[in-house]
This record gives sequence, structure tokens and C-alpha cells, in this order.
Amino acid sequence: MLLSALLAATEQPFSTLPGTGGDPDIGRIVHDSRIVASGDLFCCISGQTSDGHAYAREAVEAGAAAVMAELPLDLDVPVLVVPSVRRLMPLFASQIAGVPSLQVDVIGVTGTNGKTSVVHLLAGVLEHAGRWPATIGTLTGALTTPEAPDLQAQLASWAGEGRSEVIMEVSSHALDQHRVDGTRFSAVAFTNLSRDHLDHHHTMESYAAAKERLFTGAFTDRAVVVVDSEAGRRVADRALEAGLEVVEVSVAEIGRVVHLDRVAFSWRGLDVQVPVGGDFTVANSVVAAELALLSGVEPAVIVDGLAGIAPIPGRFEPVEVEGGATVIVDYAHSPDSLTRLLASARGVSDGGRVISVFGCGGERDPGKRPEMGRAAHEGADLVVVTSDNPRGEPPEVVIADILTGMAEPPAHTILDRRRAIGKALALARPGDVVVVSGKGHEAVQVSDGESRPFDDRTVVREEASRLAHARDATVRTDS
Repeated sequence: MLLSALLAATEQPFSTLPGTGGDPDIGRIVHDSRIVASGDLFCCISGQTSDGHAYAREAVEAGAAAVMAELPLDLDVPVLVVPSVRRLMPLFASQIAGVPSLQVDVIGVTGTNGKTSVVHLLAGVLEHAGRWPATIGTLTGALTTPEAPDLQAQLASWAGEGRSEVIMEVSSHALDQHRVDGTRFSAVAFTNLSRDHLDHHHTMESYAAAKERLFTGAFTDRAVVVVDSEAGRRVADRALEAGLEVVEVSVAEIGRVVHLDRVAFSWRGLDVQVPVGGDFTVANSVVAAELALLSGVEPAVIVDGLAGIAPIPGRFEPVEVEGGATVIVDYAHSPDSLTRLLASARGVSDGGRVISVFGCGGERDPGKRPEMGRAAHEGADLVVVTSDNPRGEPPEVVIADILTGMAEPPAHTILDRRRAIGKALALARPGDVVVVSGKGHEAVQVSDGESRPFDDRTVVREEASRLAHARDATVRTDS
């Protein structure tokens, strides 16, 4: 696509193309100089750790036909100097890809918690209905929502395959950084809002504003919004003001029965059973059901689809162990999600104790750490504080922040996550519920810049087996 045509298609005014090289034919939009090929438009993104402007000459040497920047650059190709590369890059990426969101229905889900579950549930329902959906989110890539060039290329690929829908998690980072600009959504959904990601957004107001960007006519005509909170009510009202068709969901008064491995409730006069535990599964299931309804699936088919859903990896996932205790692994990593998780564990404990094993991620919002400590202290009978993904931050510092939110010291503070899990299992009695949270489906632990194999579910089984063997050895010795 000629650069002049790309500018015209995105309604960017120009008189002459700056630099030399005429009006090049652009093949791709890229922001990583390491993958530049001949004919690319290189976008100079200013990030937290590097600045794309520093790699512009390297990109040209690798074959970039043009450069988009926020500063004048002396290069031998056209240089488009714009106020914000991030705002323009996704529009260019969408055009280069052929505006794929007009060729396949894209459904977006945002909110602090529940995005992954809603995407998983909706995909299962659509598959049951005979559709061929694709998904983007926490379970599918390094970024919850990919950067715009990668996103648009993937959408184009799926449109070419004939996929029926693409269901994607839309993170607040992605909205703030305009990654999904240039994407038209057939419907969007809002689950909830609570403290998270303030290392990026700094204030809850800014965090909420990022989420609310999705609920405008620039992105969609239809929305499903959980209105049980003040934040949800505000999103619904603003969506209505923007002229969207809004399906308001309230689950606070829905009667439900919650078990360790399933929930049961009523939706639109139909009895629903979902083979996923946790009280929060009710809200996630209703949002998925309403999105499926907007996608043209019959209510009875939706109910059947939910009944056959596969378990969600790392979401209120029971892990069978010897000894009589129940173990649940979950990826709850915000104060609100931990509170809800422990409340759900209490609901299935049948009088047993709730034992919480958790930590907080390093190099992430330190302000939520005391709140996580408070949530664990208030929601569990015994707490074992440990390390999560410390990344480049000393785990002792992270844990010290957590402890400031606890009214009294936890039962144990153990830096080594494996030892912490083992201690919790050793403390557990028959009937207790051990909740290991923060990482869920993750298969690695990130520390000191390295990713080491670590899956909570695997470690739980290994530590439980070790304890069982130790008990058997003790019994044989005593006898």
C-alpha cells in the first residue's frame, strides 16, 4: 500500500512526503527494529526501558521504506513526524491488514477480573453452537492484548481462515496505549473494576478512564455491562450516552448453588449448570451467555454449551492430593479477586479451615501489596506469605510490603514458594481448604531476570506426595 494511500485512508493530512525515497510501497507496520524487512514502515515507540527513535537508522539499514517518529530524524527515507506514534500506528496496522475486524466478528472483554474466564466460557459456548472462534488473552500469549501490528496481522490471518469470531481480552494497558484502535468490535463487555495496575495508571480514575474508552461508538455499537458496582453503573451510563445498545447484567440477586467444581443458577428463566467452581463463575457465565445471545446463539444452546465447558486452567482449579484436605489453585492477583477467591473457598469448606498461600508480583503496583495482605488476613484462618514472581525486585521487600497490611503476623513467612506450599499442606487437616493463589496456570516463576519452571499445580502434587511418603515412612518405623 503506498504511503500516500495509507495516510489518506487513515485521514492523516499531508502535502508532501518528507525525506527522500518518494512514495514507497509499505508492506508491514513494525515497531521492533530486530524484525524489520524490506518495505516496512518502522514506528518509533517510546517505552519504559527503550526508545524506538534510537533504532530508526538501524531499521532503515535493514530495509525500512519509511519511518514514523515523534522527533525529526535525518534519514534517507520518508520520515513522518507525528504527535503520537502510538495513536497512529494501530490505524496504519489495521489498514495494511485490510481492516480485518470488518471481516470477522471481534468480541472484546475488559475489567479487572474475569476477562480470561469470560473469554474461555464464551469460546466454549460458540464451539458448542457449531462456530469456529479464536481467542486472545492471558492463556494465549505473552501480552494479554498484543501490540497493534501483531493484533491486526493475527485478526487478518483468522479472517482468512474463515473463523466465525475472535474473542479477546482487552487490557487497560492496551486501551491506554491505543493497541486496539482501528478495531471494530461486534460487542464488548465490562466485568468489574478494582485496584490493579496502578504502577502504570497511577490513579484509579485514570485506570477507570482507560477501561471506559472501549465503550464508545468509535469501537462498537453493543455492550454487556455488569452494573452491580458503581464503576459498572458508570460504564453503562456512559455507553448509553454514547448511543450504544447496552445489556445490563446484575448478578447480585441471582440465586446460586456453589460447589467445589461447579455452580448452578438461573438465567433468563433457564436452569444453568457450569462445571467451574467459585462464586465469581456465576457473573462470568452470565456475561458470556449474554455475549453469546448477541452473537445469535439460542438460549437453550447457550445453556447446553455452558454445561459442557472444559475447566479453566488455573481458575479455581481443584488439585487432588492425599490426606483429606482440598487444594485450590487460582490466579487471583488483586485485593478484590483474592477476597472473592477466599470467600468462595470458605463457601465450599464445609466447616474446615481456609489456608491461604500467596505473594505479590515484583516490579508491580506496590500499593496493592498491603491490601492483599489485609484480604488474606481477613479471608483465611491461616496465611502463609511467600514469593510470587519477584522479577528484578528483592522478594523480601515485596513480602515486607504485604505484611504492613496484616493486623497480625501470618502463620508463616517463607520466601521459597515450594517450601511455602509444602508447609501449608503439612498444616492442613482433613476438611481444610488450601488456596494457592497468584500464578494459576503459569508454568514459570520469574526471578532475577530468569524464568524457571514452576507450576503451582505440579508443585502441589509433588509436595503432597512427598508428605505422604514421609508419613508412610513414619508409620513403618513406628510399627
